[in-house]
Amino acid sequence: MAPPSSAAGGLLLWLHGSVETGEQSRAQVAPYFSAVPELRLSFPTAPTTPIACYGDEVITAWFGIPGVPITATTVRDEKGVLKAVEHVHEMINEEVASGTSPTNIFVCGLSQGGALAIASVLLYPRTIGGCVVFSGSIPLSNSFAEKVPPEARKTPILWLHGMADGLVLFEAGHARCAFLRELGMTCEFKAYPALGHSLVDEELQYFRQWILERLGISQGTETARPSSPS
Repeated sequence: MAPPSSAAGGLLLWLHGSVETGEQSRAQVAPYFSAVPELRLSFPTAPTTPIACYGDEVITAWFGIPGVPITATTVRDEKGVLKAVEHVHEMINEEVASGTSPTNIFVCGLSQGGALAIASVLLYPRTIGGCVVFSGSIPLSNSFAEKVPPEARKTPILWLHGMADGLVLFEAGHARCAFLRELGMTCEFKAYPALGHSLVDEELQYFRQWILERLGISQGTETARPSSPS
């Protein structure tokens, strides 16, 4: 997992879903920020690994997948999750060491990438600009709550989830957002009634707006290119 290149300004770190690659995500997400030179984008690709629930098929994945669909009570391989979290923390730390303010760093992701994004933010010892989860879940048990640092609880969360999602069930997102609020965190949850397990223009437009507001960047009249489902 290569670290993002460093420069002045903010950073959006996007973590893709299993089977996908960083370049596939770049093609879908980057156009929404093409008119925002202040924000750099990073799309790392997960390592390949055999996944048991897929008959040991070798795919890109941040950690193991116990089975599908993912529900609010799905038990994960927390050792694998924490190993992936360490890699994300390394990328964040390198960016901060290069001079980027933590409050200008956003960790975001889709599906398994969204799960890794929220786990990484919850266990990071500092407040960052924000975390955005698309069709994801929290891949850790409730017992980890006591390990969430006070500064991490100040990081704002945006969670977007389709109510027709058959891979990561709607309950897996909605219930966990409520859990974050119990921790004292700010979690904005947006539900999309007809949306399945995919990423669509309506979500990405709102995502762009949410990020730019937190960076204090004027949105102007630029219109982003529509996204195709994934």
